[in-house]
Amino acid sequence: MIVVTGGAGFIGSNLVQGLNRQGHNNILVVDDLTEGDKFLNLVNGDIADYMHKDEFRQRLASGQLGRIEAVLHQGACSDTTERNGQYMMDNNYRVTLELFQYCQTHKIPLLYASSAAVYGAGPVYAEHVQYESPLNVYGYSKYLFDQVLRRHMSTLSAPVVGLRYFNVYGPNEQHKGRMASVAFHNMNQFLEQGNVRLFGGWDGYSDGGQQRDFIYINDVVDVNLFFLGRPDISGVFNCGTGKAQPFNDVASTVVNTLRQHKGQTVLSLQELVSQELIRYIPFPNDLKGRYQSHTQADLTQLRAAGYTQDFHDVQSGVADYVNTLLAQEGS
Repeated sequence: MIVVTGGAGFIGSNLVQGLNRQGHNNILVVDDLTEGDKFLNLVNGDIADYMHKDEFRQRLASGQLGRIEAVLHQGACSDTTERNGQYMMDNNYRVTLELFQYCQTHKIPLLYASSAAVYGAGPVYAEHVQYESPLNVYGYSKYLFDQVLRRHMSTLSAPVVGLRYFNVYGPNEQHKGRMASVAFHNMNQFLEQGNVRLFGGWDGYSDGGQQRDFIYINDVVDVNLFFLGRPDISGVFNCGTGKAQPFNDVASTVVNTLRQHKGQTVLSLQELVSQELIRYIPFPNDLKGRYQSHTQADLTQLRAAGYTQDFHDVQSGVADYVNTLLAQEGS
C-alpha cells in the first residue's frame, strides 16, 4: 500500500492520478473532508481506502497501519497567511516529524512537501542553509523539518526526500480559495469581469513585471514519481522550473487561450493592455518589503540527482491548464 496524505488536495490528488498511471491503485488517501467538496478531486482517482487525518495520526502513534510500501506526505496547512503558530507547527512540523520517525523505524521511503517559502525574500534559491530565511510561520514550519532531515542524513534507514515546491498551478486547486494559483484567479477574473488585474510596477519591476518560478502540476507529479523510483537518493531538492517568468506572461496566456477558445485572435501584451483586457492597479503599500518580486529555483541539485526532463514554461503549461478547465466546464 502507498499512503498519500493530503490526497484529496491539489497536489495530493494529482499524485494519486500519477500513481494510477503507473499501475498503482492500492492507495490509502489521508485527508480531512470536513469541507466535503474536496471529494471531487478524488473522483478520477483509483484508491483502495480513505482515512481521516486524525485517525491516521492515532494509528501512526500506536503502530497500527499495516504494511506500507511508501508515503507521499502532502498533508499540511498551506495558507501562508495563517498566523496561529501553534496550529501551524503541530499540523505541518510535528506531524511530519512523527511520520518521519515511523517511516525510519519501519524502513519505509518517505517523500514530503517542503516549500520555496523557506527562502523568504531570496534572492538566491539554492538548497543551502545560508540562503534560507522564512518570512512567516508557514515557511518556518517547513524549514524546521528540512533541518531535521539534514541532521539525520548520515543515519537514515530508508530514503527521505523533501521537495521545495515553487508556484504550482494546475487542475484540482479550485478548493484553495485565495491560495489558488495566479492562473486560476486570472481565468476566473477574466470570465467574470472581462479583464485581468495585475500589480503595477514596484521594486524596480515594470507593471506586471514581477517574476515567479511557476511550475505546472504535471511536472511536480513527474518529479515526485522520479524520486519514488530512486530509493538510493535522499535529501532536500527544489521543485521548480529554474526559469522565472513575469505575471504578465501568465495573464497574457490565460486571456489569449480563452480568446482562442472563442475563435478570436491572439493579442500581444501591448494590445491586451491597450484594449484594457489586462489592467494594472497600484502596488499595495502593505505588501512593500514583504513581497517576493522574483523567485527562481536553482536546479543544480535536482539535475545532479539525475532528473533530466524538461519543464513546461508558462505559455505551454497555463494554456494546457485553461483548456483543461474549459473542457471540465463543458462536460
